[in-house]
Amino acid sequence: MEEYELPKLVVAGSNPVARFFDMNDNHFEITSKSDRARTGIIRTKSGIIKTPAFMPVATLGDIKTLPVWDLHNLGVQLFVTNAYHLHIRPGEDLIREFGGLHSFMNWDGPIVTDSGGFQVYSLSSKKKIQEEGILFSSHIDGAPLHFTPESVIDIEISLGSDILMPLDECVGYPIGKGYAREAMERTNRWARKAIDYFKTKNSQGQLFGIIQGSTYPDLRIEAAKEITRLDFNGFAIGGLIVGESKEQTWEVIDSILPYLPEEKPRYAMGMGKVSDIIKAVKKGIDLFDCVIPTRNARAGVLYTREGKINLKNARFKDDPKPISEDCHCPTCRNYSRAYLRHLFNSNEILAKYLSTLHNITFYIELMREIRGHIENKTIGEWSKRFLTKYKGGFDVILF
Repeated sequence: MEEYELPKLVVAGSNPVARFFDMNDNHFEITSKSDRARTGIIRTKSGIIKTPAFMPVATLGDIKTLPVWDLHNLGVQLFVTNAYHLHIRPGEDLIREFGGLHSFMNWDGPIVTDSGGFQVYSLSSKKKIQEEGILFSSHIDGAPLHFTPESVIDIEISLGSDILMPLDECVGYPIGKGYAREAMERTNRWARKAIDYFKTKNSQGQLFGIIQGSTYPDLRIEAAKEITRLDFNGFAIGGLIVGESKEQTWEVIDSILPYLPEEKPRYAMGMGKVSDIIKAVKKGIDLFDCVIPTRNARAGVLYTREGKINLKNARFKDDPKPISEDCHCPTCRNYSRAYLRHLFNSNEILAKYLSTLHNITFYIELMREIRGHIENKTIGEWSKRFLTKYKGGFDVILF
């Protein structure tokens, strides 16, 4: 049978920086500072990332309802996808045949892949943690799976990721300190295996280390000291926002930050509430990801500078205004709240698409505005004004 050569896919607006990427370059550069907040540039093989940056979640290789041309037009720089889910379907071997995830989904910008450690915690009720890795079952068909620090790196390299996350053990809340220590130490050992294995591969991707330790500041500090001794390209704070109180979240972050090197990017995994992002940026965090804006959009919860609104509420039945009068996204330029409410109440697919367009725009513009105020050294005054108007603290994930 004659072999068919897969077409090379091209996205309009391709980032030329990717063509000049040199692994010997400094991957991260701080470009401005305002107190502890900082702007920077992360250089990857697929282009640059201006930080602070928010990553929409594309678990299965898509940001639900949005095609890649919308992502480009909205100014999305990068997104995070998931090695666990893509390993199950369609499989990294198939994706590799298409030239990697970038070609498979026709995206030319940076891609971050999570290892799947959180999914093992959240999806698998039957799992066995071993020194070599994790034995568990697919949530789709129950097929046995075995993830090791090395196999996860292989999956992520096959996907063509720009920033890879190593296998870690994410524990829930509450958890006893004894097991929290076991999981943290195991994560640290897996991290050493992962980076040693990664260095044997001919990959232009970058590998970040993950700091675990549950809600125990002393364990977090111990983990931070250990992980930062390794030659990772950046550092992530994992295992948060799993049920702990807000006070515990910030106690953990404040305990870790003094031990994270200034010259490498910092990533708060799973953090996506507007008020939390602003607070974390002011503490020196560079990267964020969360399902909040897209999941809320599909449920009819939309973001404005005055806080969130639920378009399904009866008060919007005959409201002629756009979602937000100071937003210039395609949804706000063309449609009223009344029309969007009608679409939701009629269970029309278009409602989810138009709402996701808006919420992603809100988050992308928020991060752009944050970067500008850091550069102008006005982030402190701006954040107070913004959060007062926004009525911060009312973010929720709707399931």
